[in-house]
Amino acid sequence: MDNHQKRNLTFFTIGLIFMLSGVEYAVILPTIWSYLQILKAPPYFLGLGLSAFSLSGLLTGPLFGFWSDRSKTTKSIILFSNLFEIAGNFMYFIGYSKWLLLCSRLVAGVGAGAGSSIFGFLTRSTRPEERAGIFAAIMACRQVGLLVGPAFNLFLRLCDFKLGPFAVNKYTSPGIFMCLLWVLLQFVVLAAYRDAPPVSTEGGAVMMEMKQEEGDEEEVPLMGSDEEPVHTYRAVSSNQTETSASSEMQPVHGCISVFHSAEFLREEVVVLLTAQFITLFNQTALETMVTPLTQRYFSFGELGNSLMYSLCGVEVILGFFFVRWLSTKVADRAVLATGLVICSTACIWCIIFLCNPRGGYEWELVAFIIGVFLQLLGLPFVAVSQVSLFSKVTAEKTQGFSQGVRRSVGGLATILGPLWAGGLTANLYIMLGMMLALLLMITVMTVLSYDRLAEPRAVQSAQSSDSGG
Repeated sequence: MDNHQKRNLTFFTIGLIFMLSGVEYAVILPTIWSYLQILKAPPYFLGLGLSAFSLSGLLTGPLFGFWSDRSKTTKSIILFSNLFEIAGNFMYFIGYSKWLLLCSRLVAGVGAGAGSSIFGFLTRSTRPEERAGIFAAIMACRQVGLLVGPAFNLFLRLCDFKLGPFAVNKYTSPGIFMCLLWVLLQFVVLAAYRDAPPVSTEGGAVMMEMKQEEGDEEEVPLMGSDEEPVHTYRAVSSNQTETSASSEMQPVHGCISVFHSAEFLREEVVVLLTAQFITLFNQTALETMVTPLTQRYFSFGELGNSLMYSLCGVEVILGFFFVRWLSTKVADRAVLATGLVICSTACIWCIIFLCNPRGGYEWELVAFIIGVFLQLLGLPFVAVSQVSLFSKVTAEKTQGFSQGVRRSVGGLATILGPLWAGGLTANLYIMLGMMLALLLMITVMTVLSYDRLAEPRAVQSAQSSDSGG
């Protein structure tokens, strides 16, 4: 196979990993509460079980990211992390007690921490102009998993047999089913995944030849700003000697903790991390709110909610692919601003028409559908653009660790979002009011930092044109 085919197979494997994470969420979520009730668990164990997965991913993400930055490989990390998914889902299948079930989600969540290494790999192996499109496709894969997951439940709920000493029923079958899928994925990763060299490294020789022909002695930085040393972010060109490379890295390793602190305190990075937190906080809060709302106002049962979630999944997938196309035409920061405007509009609509519904069943249902549609419409715009921008304004050398921090911020949001919404489903003005306040805050932050929310080369070009004018 040529390099192009190997690259496509690797991206296909990454897509499978994200799709399986969506399938796992979709097959376990519908039955976990009933499973806990059988095990005599108190109600708060549902929240603990759902949060445990996010908590362990939050803690391990930066560690896996740091590992990939140091080793410059991702395949071994994926294989290692998948062992935790396999073990966690097998523990879920055994399910002797509520504590084992809780530990199973905690162990499986460790496997999710490898996502930071994967995003770091994607950043290093893609060009900036194609990155948003690839991120959109990868995120859409998880939504595909969320969409097809309920279809697996159609036959999993019919399981009723013994596997040795273990009972396979509608509660335990999701665990053994996901365990087998993660085992199969191990073989796919071994066969199809390749740790491709960084794009900047491959292009380094060409870049140096061009600079020599032009007689330009200025180094082209991968990223950076006027306040920071350029060598911290410089791409390593292929014709650099090992001596110069090692001497380049020594000061970086010597002050790595200082560097990381400064990295995440820069204005544009703070804005993007805030956008990550607010987006996932609002999304999980709305997911928590929707089911009680449809039951209270529209008497939706299991079938109605399943149909609603399926339609929502289709919309989100189409939205990701639309953003994939749009990212080739429009700058990431413009996509981010558009998404924030759409999400703010959706939140205002929900406050006006859903907090105190009037006008009869038909109008209330239409208002609800419009509110959900607008909220889901804005999600892909914000999600893709902030991930793509984050990969461009943070250093390539520590991209795995940086993506781990970003995903940890998102993990914290997925823990706090349901906790916030769960206690306020009967007081939507307070719940939605806080969500709107957060959206308005990040929108103002984005406007004020708009000039800095771009690839550093674009920022430098804009600054030089302004000074030249």
